[in-house]
Amino acid sequence: MLQPSRRRTWAPKGQTPVQYGWDRHDRLSAINAITLSPQRRRVGMYFCLQQRNVCAEDLVSAIRQLHRHIRGPLILVWDRSGPHRKAARLLLEKAPSWLRIEWLPPYAPDLNPTEQCWNQTKNTDLGNFLPNDVRHLTKSVQRSFSRQRRNQHLLRSFFRTAQLKI
Repeated sequence: MLQPSRRRTWAPKGQTPVQYGWDRHDRLSAINAITLSPQRRRVGMYFCLQQRNVCAEDLVSAIRQLHRHIRGPLILVWDRSGPHRKAARLLLEKAPSWLRIEWLPPYAPDLNPTEQCWNQTKNTDLGNFLPNDVRHLTKSVQRSFSRQRRNQHLLRSFFRTAQLKI
């Protein structure tokens, strides 16, 4: 993500914009959850960022923190990525009564509302953005996610795009 997402842009004729980048080996990973309150029908968004690859243990920790914050039963809708499958096994080993996991079909990112959150961040908010370092990228991603979190209309559009009824 340290390489910019190149987006089409406007420029005066004969003045093609030039964007300089470099091959970076730093990384920024995120855990992102979009929630829907069953009574109030309010959409929420939770996220955490880290400077290493997300593993199953990170997901387990994030789900437990989310449960402490929400304090009610959770239904997770997950894709079938390796860390998700392993985290599901780790979570369900203790058979918590507050957790149920539903799986998306394989290779169906268009059915996952969180993918729309990533699209908004990468292609709209940070399109053509070239960070100086991981700290600069982290602040920019946090700003993007925070803006999205406050925008109920945008969060609801992620569900509509995934063709899920709220």
